[in-house]
Amino acid sequence: MSKKNLAILLRARMRSSNHSAKSSLSQFTKEIPSNPQENHSGDHIVRNSSELDTIGRVYDVVRETMHTAISATKTGGSDITLNDFEEGYFSLSIEDRKKLLLALAKEYDVNREQVRELIKQYLGLETPSSDDDAELHSSPKKEASSSVFYRVEWSLRHALKPTYETFFERLNTHPGGLRFLSILRADLLSILTKDNMPSLRALDSYLKEKLGMWLSPATLELHQITWDDPASLLEKIVAYEAVHPISNLLDLKRRLGIGRRCFGYFHPSIPGEPLIFIEVALMETVAQTIQEVLWDNPPIPENQATCALFYSISSTQPGLAGINLGKFLIKRVITLVKKEMPHVSTFATLSPIPGYMQWLLSKLSSQSRFAEEERGGGTQSNPSSSTFSEKVLLPGEEQALMSLSDDSSSGSNGMKVLLNLLSAKNCDWATSPRILPVLEPILMRLCARYLLQEKKRGKALDSVANFHLQNGAMVERINWMADRSEKGIHQSGGIMVNYVYRLENIEDFAQSYFGSGQIHASPGIHSRL
Repeated sequence: MSKKNLAILLRARMRSSNHSAKSSLSQFTKEIPSNPQENHSGDHIVRNSSELDTIGRVYDVVRETMHTAISATKTGGSDITLNDFEEGYFSLSIEDRKKLLLALAKEYDVNREQVRELIKQYLGLETPSSDDDAELHSSPKKEASSSVFYRVEWSLRHALKPTYETFFERLNTHPGGLRFLSILRADLLSILTKDNMPSLRALDSYLKEKLGMWLSPATLELHQITWDDPASLLEKIVAYEAVHPISNLLDLKRRLGIGRRCFGYFHPSIPGEPLIFIEVALMETVAQTIQEVLWDNPPIPENQATCALFYSISSTQPGLAGINLGKFLIKRVITLVKKEMPHVSTFATLSPIPGYMQWLLSKLSSQSRFAEEERGGGTQSNPSSSTFSEKVLLPGEEQALMSLSDDSSSGSNGMKVLLNLLSAKNCDWATSPRILPVLEPILMRLCARYLLQEKKRGKALDSVANFHLQNGAMVERINWMADRSEKGIHQSGGIMVNYVYRLENIEDFAQSYFGSGQIHASPGIHSRL
């Protein structure tokens, strides 16, 4: 594909979906669309009994193919069966896929009756001691007892593995199977967001564990993506860029040109498509705004760079969610850049804070409601309001916000004024010379609180913060109006954060965060609290 065609694709803004319909399993699938509930215009279709019967037969054929693939004792000939299953799976509607995955989860799970029986046997056996090995030859009875113990233990270990493990392993070694498993797990995750069934949750957990094992760093190839790579690969970079969308061909060329780097992790089973990629800017200092990275002056000569700034990291496979490939990618890239450019001494990020405004608006809404109840004497009828009430704003901040109160931001208290300002759909506050100076210290202080103190299960509430902290980074600096795009204003009030990876501290910081949830941050961040 030519670069000209790539430019056309850029204008079309390719979607990053891998869920394209594939060829049908049999003559039955040619008679129906991939979603039997809708036609191409989205209008509801009333199926007659013959069509519904055909749909049911297609599902039955796919399910039988799955059973054959799982039950086959020989590997020879199974490739054809797996091919048939994959094609049939793609022909099913999402409801039939859900039904099929539920059958896989329930009917090919652990044989619990066998496990219970083996546990009874295991608990009735005498555990061999460490001294028994020396006495085995002199005591045939002990040798027989130990043999029985280890045989039952092995049987129990084997019985605890679900039958669908064999199915996953066969798919993994099948050509194109790893990509298919990723798509299958993406379907699982989509289903679980609407219907959190324990059996499907267990199936997902097991598949996630297996994918994490099969995608270990030893199996992945690091490749620097350049303008000279095939256009088909560059298309995917455009399609999957999730943090700062690539606006045109010149934007893409700049990101792959002088003073910039793009690295991707590839797997041999999914050729020509990165599982995850990271974009790097070589700079003199740590950038404080995304405008410096994407739109400002031409990049500096690479030999003058002292900082490698990671400004975007994107995953291309929804089915690999929760598998931390980024951790290994960042460490590999740091090692590679350090080796090629010894003069680069600082490794930092310029990261979004995607959950900040959502958290802040929710906090302001609940606390302003509690404040109004207290003012109206409502705490007697609703004692919980006083229990969960807190002072979100400092006295000086309260006064400054009340001084802004007008028709567009009126409120009975400072929290209500701030809530009204930030909730406005047009976000006029972000361009107001009168409002911005008042909001800056408030939003920056609350942002520091959000990053350092707001947690979920002992870890940072913000997903991007949690990602970098568990990889061993520290919170270095938060930057006011660093991303003035509509997305940046709505997500984080335009604020972005620099995380820094200090090579001598990465492992220690990662361990302390993982063990106790400790978040390492610079004195400048702590001073904002």
